[in-house]
Amino acid sequence: MTLTEIDRWLNDCLDLPAVASLDSSLNGLQVASRTPDISKVAFAVDAAMESFRRAAEWGAQLLVVHHGILWDRQQRITGSFYDRIRFLVEKDLALYAAHLPLDVHPEVGNNAGIARQLGLVDLRPFGTYKGAALGCKGVLADALPFDEVVSRLTGRQGEPVRTLPFGPSLVKSIGVISGDAPWGAAQAAAEGLDAFVTGEPAHEIYHHCLEQHIHAIFAGHYHSESYGVQSLAGRLARETGLVTTYLDIPTGL
Repeated sequence: MTLTEIDRWLNDCLDLPAVASLDSSLNGLQVASRTPDISKVAFAVDAAMESFRRAAEWGAQLLVVHHGILWDRQQRITGSFYDRIRFLVEKDLALYAAHLPLDVHPEVGNNAGIARQLGLVDLRPFGTYKGAALGCKGVLADALPFDEVVSRLTGRQGEPVRTLPFGPSLVKSIGVISGDAPWGAAQAAAEGLDAFVTGEPAHEIYHHCLEQHIHAIFAGHYHSESYGVQSLAGRLARETGLVTTYLDIPTGL
């Protein structure tokens, strides 16, 4: 497939316009290449030199990431930013980024992946941000002890999972927003959920969770946002026949 064809496939799959007004990322193809045909596509959470090197060593002509290198700000092409762009150009490695579109996607998204990992069913939109739902909520088929719920999110990339264990002894309903969304705990409590899952913690929600008797699980930013790129890699391979790989580069955060 050509880069243009893959770009179109990714754009259609992820529905980039759906969250364009909310996202600070310049989603889509961020750096092009001269390669006429793409056969190998690497996937990673972060656009960084380590993921660029590994993708090039594997022989990828395209790298798809969740966190790209272009956001809603002007930036001088100097220092490490210059080094990154120079590496991509010299290796003829194209770069595609999908931020919020890869969080919210109902099939290959980060939130959908976390929900599957937890075993949630009856999924519904959750976590309103600027009028749009960024996460999802659901219920477990059978209520589980909190520790068992936590165990379903541990050990995947080795990151520690931190918790605020302030909810009921048995957990049935859970809200999920991947990445840096501790603010979602207040919405989860307001909706009467037993637990809330996100990536990063925040000092200010400790007492809110304690007073509202809700559990909070912080699975790590990297961990919580590693589901989407892996799911998207699998779908791209199945539907196009391209060879894909996931570059696991955990940050521990």
